Amino acid sequence: MTAIPPVPDQTDQYFWNGVGEHRLLIQRCTGCATLRLPPVPMCGVCHALTWDTVEAVGRGTIYSWLLSRPPGDSAESARVVILVQLAEGPRVVSNLVSADPDGSVDLSAIANDMPVQLCFREIDGVLLPLFHAVSR
Repeated sequence: MTAIPPVPDQTDQYFWNGVGEHRLLIQRCTGCATLRLPPVPMCGVCHALTWDTVEAVGRGTIYSWLLSRPPGDSAESARVVILVQLAEGPRVVSNLVSADPDGSVDLSAIANDMPVQLCFREIDGVLLPLFHAVSR
């Protein structure tokens, strides 16, 4: 798996600062407490422009997934892209990795609603929030 370094701006700098501290931060509207991820400047519910953050507990379930094989890359570079329904409610796109840093993911075991746990790994010098499968 290769990683493209993020280019944070004023909207998502807090997110990447949190990742640097091994924390997954979710934007929360201070007007109505709606949680949103990815971050946006204005709340879609109450239209407030003010927000703070809450830290995700790091648990969720796979809402959907796909196997991504970039053109021209070897089969070993394939990765499992997942849409995680976080315990807090928002969904986040990430990758599914093995709980064992050197192991591969068993594709036959992946299913929607499968529980996952947040982990952080450095790939190509970029620290990323990823998920691995856990028991119910």
